[in-house]
Amino acid sequence: MTTEERPPETEPRPNAAKRLHTRLHANPVTGLATKVVVTVIGVAIVLAGAVMTGPVPGPGFLIVVAGLAILATEWAWAEKLLQRARAWLEKSTAQVKNMDPAVRRRRLLLGLLATVLVLGVAAALIAAYGWPGLAISSWDRIQSISDVVPELPGM
Repeated sequence: MTTEERPPETEPRPNAAKRLHTRLHANPVTGLATKVVVTVIGVAIVLAGAVMTGPVPGPGFLIVVAGLAILATEWAWAEKLLQRARAWLEKSTAQVKNMDPAVRRRRLLLGLLATVLVLGVAAALIAAYGWPGLAISSWDRIQSISDVVPELPGM
């Protein structure tokens, strides 16, 4: 069959991110690791955004939406929350545009301070527990949950 005789493709080719996602979930070990990593990163971003929503409703909520978008790549419930969050974000953006500039500057400063605080706590935890030790103990916890996760080399 020549290229001229082939029927045209009915579905567009998935983008690179979708192909990578499919490939990672083809193997049980990489699928579980991907789900764990995406969940941890997504939850951390949502929590950081939640901290920033108190003093700064607009930008802090942008971070929450970004975290939900990350979680939505693995979880259906996050996709539903993401749709509601986007609607709330549009309403919040309109409120921020109508806000007094002095109040907006004060809230932005408080949001920046909250970000520095969260990053400082994360850095302190890594310094206290040590990065290699924290990574190895986390891997051991994942191994205790699932039998398909292999041993680390040299352990």
